[in-house]
Amino acid sequence: MTINEKLTQIQTEFKSKKSRFNSFGKYYFRSAEDILEATKPFLKELNCTVVITEELLTMKPGSSEQPVLKTTASLRDEEAFVEATAIVGVDTDQKGMQMPQRYGAASSYGKKYALGNLFLIDDTQDSDATNAHGKNGTTKQKLTNESLAKAKDYLAKGGSLETIKNKYIVSAKQENLLTTL
Repeated sequence: MTINEKLTQIQTEFKSKKSRFNSFGKYYFRSAEDILEATKPFLKELNCTVVITEELLTMKPGSSEQPVLKTTASLRDEEAFVEATAIVGVDTDQKGMQMPQRYGAASSYGKKYALGNLFLIDDTQDSDATNAHGKNGTTKQKLTNESLAKAKDYLAKGGSLETIKNKYIVSAKQENLLTTL
């Protein structure tokens, strides 16, 4: 069986449930780890491996450019390989995260999408494809004391202030409270 035939088998039979829940955005999603776990039976059956590599594309000393990670996922057997890539920016200004967490988040995101590209995972039902990010014409809710506490917790776990502002009306005082975590 060629590497392309093996890849076709995985692409057509692959299933990975969205078993993780984002309580702030109220949606289920799958992670790179979920995808890799779901591929293991195929890899054993087809005698092949998945290799993921990352390359830092921009990081010029003194430059104001944001760093960019190129993530490549490849399916390999003893004779050949096929690969797919994803390009992800690193948000070095992300509030509530230490620099290693910022790179780790970009790395995880890049892995997920490189694997998705390789295995043709249809993300039309994924949170990034279905989440309107506050642009669906619905009215934003005011950020109450209860939702402010949840927003602080969300930011502490690496969430984005922009995501909060897309969902809620955030006053200048509330934004100041959120950015001084």
